[in-house]
Amino acid sequence: MSARERHQGIILVADDNEANRELLSSLLEQEGYQVIAVTDGQQALDQVSSDLIDVALLDVVMPGKTGFEVCQAIKSKPETRLIPVVLLTSLSGDDDRVHGIMCGADDFLSKPVKKHELLARVHSLLRMKQFTDELDNAEAVLFSLALSIEAKDPYTEGHCDRLSKYSVAVADKLGLSEDLRVALRRGGLLHDIGKLAVPEHILLKPGPLTPEERKIMEQHTIAGERICAPLRSFRHVLPIIRHHHEKQDGSGYPDGLKGDQIPLTARILQITDIYDALTTDRPYRKALSIEKAFAIMREEVKRGWWDGSVLNEFEAVVHGFEPVQPVGSGT
Repeated sequence: MSARERHQGIILVADDNEANRELLSSLLEQEGYQVIAVTDGQQALDQVSSDLIDVALLDVVMPGKTGFEVCQAIKSKPETRLIPVVLLTSLSGDDDRVHGIMCGADDFLSKPVKKHELLARVHSLLRMKQFTDELDNAEAVLFSLALSIEAKDPYTEGHCDRLSKYSVAVADKLGLSEDLRVALRRGGLLHDIGKLAVPEHILLKPGPLTPEERKIMEQHTIAGERICAPLRSFRHVLPIIRHHHEKQDGSGYPDGLKGDQIPLTARILQITDIYDALTTDRPYRKALSIEKAFAIMREEVKRGWWDGSVLNEFEAVVHGFEPVQPVGSGT
């Protein structure tokens, strides 16, 4: 095999049987993979934590932690859960495979392992890992861009992070699905990413905007949706980005949606956004107290701007655990 044809990837092999370890390592190394071989479950977890493992091959029956337990531990941590895990087993019962699936296993190989089956599974899972790595990289770039917008204005320090935490807390209280909670976490960080398309002299203008400048500013929701649209995993985030400036009476932007036409996730984020703006220092005023902020927001609910039921849930969240106060906030 030429150097050009050699595969790349770091494969973890965990098996307490020396002959099995040597066989698997030999087959994989012949294909150009880098192999890290360990003898028990705890060593496997240590390697996963300290090395950039691309695929983990775990014997089910090992001393100490079993392959099932190691798999479950890998899949339970955000930093390792995308590592593909293959369970190696001589067990033939359906219950064992169901248990492996419940632990998060991506695939199974029966012992004795067949060379072509092993290499085909590893190659397929490595491709999947590459796709998820690319997705992670794309998300990281977007989050970095969002933070760069926040960094331009000292008055918004920590704003995006606070919105993420507030919004997820409200979503938890409302019993929303995990997908929507993740979307709100991401939406809190990325809701204003479209401001990348807004000229700085407008973005950082200390005084009121002219009608022409306001029209440009209001395009940031559409620009933000366009920036994030290529990521299919962001499908629940896009409505938050586009619609977090809509109002219940239809006077918001960009689409003039009314009432329940505005996605619930967008209504949650806009409430947290307004609250954070009111309770944080601004160039034109000092931060308001929590009580004053909620009084203003309740008046705006009466005007037909915000969803009163969401405001009630959010107020209960704030008074329930008192999130960390923004820098420079009032008392």
